Amino acid sequence: MSDDHIISVVHGWDTVRYELLNTRVCDLPLRIEGSFLEPLTQRLHRELDQKGIMFKPGFYLSDSWGCPDRVPIIGIPFYLADAKLRRLEEEQTGEIEDSLDTMKFLRHEAGHAMNYAYRLWEMEEWREIFGVFSRPVHEDFHPMRWSRRFVRHIEAYGHGLTYAQKHPDEDFAETFAVWLTPRSGWRRMYRSWPAMRKLEYVDSLMKDIGPRAPKRYLMRLARPVESMRLLLAEHYGQKAKRLRRAAQGYVDDKLRELFPTPRSKAPAAVRELLLRHHEGLVRRMVRWSGLEEEAVDEILKKLETRAAALKLSYAKGRGMEKTMDSVALVVSLAIEYATTGRFAG
Repeated sequence: MSDDHIISVVHGWDTVRYELLNTRVCDLPLRIEGSFLEPLTQRLHRELDQKGIMFKPGFYLSDSWGCPDRVPIIGIPFYLADAKLRRLEEEQTGEIEDSLDTMKFLRHEAGHAMNYAYRLWEMEEWREIFGVFSRPVHEDFHPMRWSRRFVRHIEAYGHGLTYAQKHPDEDFAETFAVWLTPRSGWRRMYRSWPAMRKLEYVDSLMKDIGPRAPKRYLMRLARPVESMRLLLAEHYGQKAKRLRRAAQGYVDDKLRELFPTPRSKAPAAVRELLLRHHEGLVRRMVRWSGLEEEAVDEILKKLETRAAALKLSYAKGRGMEKTMDSVALVVSLAIEYATTGRFAG
């Protein structure tokens, strides 16, 4: 059995998918920095700079797009911060935002953030042009598809390019997004539309308030990723168990059996135990399985990664015992790979 085959089993998409679905969202190591999102959020800030706007909204990972109610910070779907999660999202829902889509959403949410940061909805002219902010929000709205009183920017599911018609707050956010988009040609595109009045109002308003810092505001987050304690499978309304058969490199059950939750008040991390004995464990795996060192190294790294993801620990006083158990586990796994090409179970 080649090393490449073993590595493909350990890191195969079926295995990765299953492990992701069995992980709590809050335990996923997600950050905007260094991800697909970072250059796009930076681009949004540059666009605001180019329009002379001092205020720059912050960003955080959440379960969906949106600013919290009247809070000028942009929530971004957590799956966009990781390449594997983007792939999984596309599998589960049939769609995924590319860079173009993401920028559209960021500009739209920036419109909400501007509205909330400067409390624009309280201005008499804002209410006259966009409507009453306190109007109830109806998810199942009934748009006039060919109306020219509204800009067309985000495509709402089932409603086409009519999202601006959902609510005055959305109308402003969509108008702001069109105005903000570089080279959108809004003066030419909307020159004969009643929506031009809204765009010209935004243009004038931003020239007025853009150089000024907003007043102080509360910063309450809605559904931050750190608070999402449900499994990713539950987030998608799935039963991850049905995917287990295909997950050949799945090792969580064996690790949980070997390292049950200790009662110790100061437990030690299993990952550190495995890392400390990494070289010795590799030598024993090679000796008893006949596999190449590169292959067994991948198996052991898989165990270390999953032990960290599951936050497994053990009582410090049982270190020697758990070391011996670890030797038995890794050798048995190596032999399983050598003889069957997969993990048993």
